[in-house]
Amino acid sequence: MNATIQMEKTDSQAPRDIDRAEHEVREDTRDGARRELVAFRAAAQDFCVDIMSIREIRGFTAATVVPHAPDYVLGVMNLRGSVVPVVDLSRRLGLGATQGDDRHVIIIAMVGPQMTGLLVEAVSDILSIPEDEIRPTPEVASEAARGFISGVICEGERLLRLVDLTRLLPPEQGAQP
Repeated sequence: MNATIQMEKTDSQAPRDIDRAEHEVREDTRDGARRELVAFRAAAQDFCVDIMSIREIRGFTAATVVPHAPDYVLGVMNLRGSVVPVVDLSRRLGLGATQGDDRHVIIIAMVGPQMTGLLVEAVSDILSIPEDEIRPTPEVASEAARGFISGVICEGERLLRLVDLTRLLPPEQGAQP
């Protein structure tokens, strides 16, 4: 009986703990001290995005093809009644197509005003990185790569590219220019 009461108390506190954690992340970002990032793999390379843009991470679900969509748009999926476009992130970054299967995941993120699914190989970490450790994208990168990548982070032996989600979709598809 006590265990049940304790469980109920813990469950009722969970939303407040989540709200408090989200508030702390927002404060850190505003102060410029740290950025909370979700790290993932696409095309066998390491990337990351700001955690505040992530809505959820789902197992792979095949998308319904949309005729005449750009080649990096796999199609759309039904997410609790919302139609969400699914982008092959590897292909969009110019790294080749991904053959999605049960080992892959879809990151549901806000890309501008549009909720969008990003097909990736796997989510690996949640990182808290000091702002001053985010380096500019090297000039040797192509113009296209610099357009999608807003910075580079050295994290141990890994080199992560920080993806600018607002540039993934053209303005006519709902993202910001």
